[in-house]
Amino acid sequence: MLSLVFKRLAFGVASLLMVVVLISSIIYLSPVDPARLTFGQRLDQSSLALKKEALGLDKPLTTQMAYYFRDISPVNYINKNVLSGLKYEGVIPVFSTAHRSFIFKKPHFRQSFQTGDKVWNMIRAALPNTLVLALSAILIATILGVLFGLIAALNKDLFVDRFLLTLSTLGYSVPSYVSAIFFAILFGYILKDITGLNMQGGLWELNDYGDEILVLKNLLLPAVALGIRPVSVILQISRSAFLDTMQKPYVLTAKAKGLSTRQIIKKHVLKNSLNPIVTSVSGWFASLLSGAFFVESVFRFKGIGLLTVNALLNYDIPLLLGCILMVCSFFILINVVLDFIYAYLDPKVSL
Repeated sequence: MLSLVFKRLAFGVASLLMVVVLISSIIYLSPVDPARLTFGQRLDQSSLALKKEALGLDKPLTTQMAYYFRDISPVNYINKNVLSGLKYEGVIPVFSTAHRSFIFKKPHFRQSFQTGDKVWNMIRAALPNTLVLALSAILIATILGVLFGLIAALNKDLFVDRFLLTLSTLGYSVPSYVSAIFFAILFGYILKDITGLNMQGGLWELNDYGDEILVLKNLLLPAVALGIRPVSVILQISRSAFLDTMQKPYVLTAKAKGLSTRQIIKKHVLKNSLNPIVTSVSGWFASLLSGAFFVESVFRFKGIGLLTVNALLNYDIPLLLGCILMVCSFFILINVVLDFIYAYLDPKVSL
């Protein structure tokens, strides 16, 4: 069991390194100069050269990547003179030689090019909002998807079944950002007096006194817009799983014994149809973390998606890489956990 966990995590780490190399190559080799963007309209060549040196942009791409890997790695075997000039936190020395030290440290995600704030602090402030948004979206999607899937299965080949399948196909074909724009304009602008919802806004907003307050209504429209596509998929998967379970011998036996439809669904159908539903829900939760980027941009919902988009627009490389690493890490961890959940629910599945 432990060997499997370490193997999956090792593949995950390798995937993260490949992501960093790929994204860094795309950004660093682009014609846009991040150092130039930090100056705005005020710029001279000497200041630009000094800024590039301060940001480490004057070095070759391979050197910049090597330095970034050194910073984000929790383990380092590093020259003592170099270590003394780096502002690492939580350094724990393990052993030292004459010139080098082997240390454990906190991963250092550097500072934002645009604001100068620590990238980790910015991610830590934004990540909870995205997690709340993704959890709300997947909760809505799961409840509606399973409910509509059950209704479709109980009314197989009838009008209700065909209607729900048509809606699910339509819902899946519409990108999340299109749904977000539609909901923002319709319910946050045109029908604002009726719904009382805002077209844009974050989970936490400042009131008239400058205090930060929780605004739960700003969560509704982004969560619904983000949850439409998973609702469609969960509906179809649930319907297929329910129809398959309803044909099992033990369900037919339960019907022959006179159990009501409600009892059969509660005791036999729901429990034995969980595997594909759980797999779909877990997979979609990981996808929603990345799918939230554009939805958050439309609603100006202050999560890691909006932070990533702004970092991309400003070529804020440390912030962009930090956000991408965080989302990829969650995606990998969720998929590792999913493997074990699936094996637990279905004893026939071998790890």
